Amino acid sequence: MQTAPYLFFNGSARAAISAYTKIFDAPPPDIMTMADAPPEMGIPEDRKDWVMHCEMKIGDGILYLSDDFAGNSPAMDGCSVMVSLPTAVEAKSVFDQLAEGGDVRMPWEPTFWSAGFGTLTDAYGVRWMIGTDEAPGG
Repeated sequence: MQTAPYLFFNGSARAAISAYTKIFDAPPPDIMTMADAPPEMGIPEDRKDWVMHCEMKIGDGILYLSDDFAGNSPAMDGCSVMVSLPTAVEAKSVFDQLAEGGDVRMPWEPTFWSAGFGTLTDAYGVRWMIGTDEAPGG
């Protein structure tokens, strides 16, 4: 069994997917749009290009993303997506890119458990914890 986060957006999933594909050097994912939904779902015409489902491969993990077609998905609260990269240099780069236009909650810095760790909420409202597998002082 494996778990995977499923992130919901209010019309910004496509922009987030584009940013995360670049930041994490991920393969371009397949995107299913609201236009693919059956007519009885009643998707508003102005939301047909919104993302209904996306599976994004990031490293050895999967991240699912979607827009809430009703456009009222609440802000992410109470959890974060944790990503640990092999080196502090790689992790700091990812942290800095995710922080652009976002809100840094804990600046990137060495900790007693890792050569670097930080937390933030990105420009799309997703909370992230970014760390490295590199040992402290490494």
